[in-house]
Amino acid sequence: MTRWMIQHFVKDYEKTDNIKVRTAYGVLGSCVAMGCNLVLFAVKFVLGAMLHSVSVLADAFNNLSDTVSNIIGLVGVKMAEKPADKNHPFGHGRMEYIAAMIVAFLVVEVGITFLKESVHKILHPQKMAFQWVAMAGLLFSVAVKLWMAYFNRKLGKTIHSKVMEATAVDAVGDVLATLVTAVSLLVYRLFQINIDGWAGLLVSLLIIWAGISIVMDASKPLLGGPADPQQYRRIKEFVEKYEGIRGTHDLIIHNYGPANSMASIHAEVSDRENIVRCHELIDRIERDASRKLGIMLLIHTDPLELDSRELTAAREKVTALLGTLDERLTIHDFRMIRENEVIRLIFDMAVPYEFHQEQEEALQKKLEELLRQEDPRYRCEITYDKSFVEIEE
Repeated sequence: MTRWMIQHFVKDYEKTDNIKVRTAYGVLGSCVAMGCNLVLFAVKFVLGAMLHSVSVLADAFNNLSDTVSNIIGLVGVKMAEKPADKNHPFGHGRMEYIAAMIVAFLVVEVGITFLKESVHKILHPQKMAFQWVAMAGLLFSVAVKLWMAYFNRKLGKTIHSKVMEATAVDAVGDVLATLVTAVSLLVYRLFQINIDGWAGLLVSLLIIWAGISIVMDASKPLLGGPADPQQYRRIKEFVEKYEGIRGTHDLIIHNYGPANSMASIHAEVSDRENIVRCHELIDRIERDASRKLGIMLLIHTDPLELDSRELTAAREKVTALLGTLDERLTIHDFRMIRENEVIRLIFDMAVPYEFHQEQEEALQKKLEELLRQEDPRYRCEITYDKSFVEIEE
């Protein structure tokens, strides 16, 4: 059903890098979600009134707030479509992230409201009425929300939309909340024990947690989160496939929206390469990246001395010694300069984020001690880097 809807309502649905196509996906997801949430609100409101259940009513109004969230998501997707202008030279793509944050705060607000209601219900319990039709309605709601979670997650992953992924997370939270409500009714039916207030309390906490999860996820690109590993590898492999590029490092991706990114990367070339030919190669890669990857790529060239056996041996020696100290450490931009009785080894070292200045100084001291056992003339000049890519778990 999901695929059928995409094919019939999204023109050129396979061209997900196109901003018009992304917007069509967003409009489809928001409209479908709004329709489902309005139906669920009506069903649960009637059931809650029939059963005098605060947890069911909490669930109903959570669905109504989801409808408002869907409208905000729709507005966010449409605003993100606006092209760049003089005040926003990188476009308006981050409006999707802002919309996702607003959705998250609305979810949290609903959770807090019903947290208060549930506490009141615990202190002042009311009679409940169990009906099988109500149970059937709640299970229907679970089925609809599970499909909505799948639908929005699939669309969100397809177009890398934080708003739609936030909607999917919210739907999963709704499923848990409805299941808890159904359990409270079943407990009342079997044991005549009213746990409605406690169930409502748990529902509200689940809603609040779902909102906080969305905030944490949507804030990453706004605050400058790490690059997606798949996108990182795609750009790195794209640059390294060109003849004359010996390797790459220090790739940084700047996100200005799901469909609008720019990046910078260091590309290693032979120091014997003609500077004009090298410049032409870099220009060609940048143009091809814009056309084929849809990303503005800025490339900095690092010359490599490839014919020096002494430099190669020193680099291999440093790499091997670092492997004995910490296998996570890597080096690049390796150079060697001779000055009288001193051989300066100059290079960049990528270290884990938990490394502090004291650890870096201790590491350099230990490395130099080991190197001097090989040659007392060695001195290290290290520039420490940290990765800009998200760690895959």
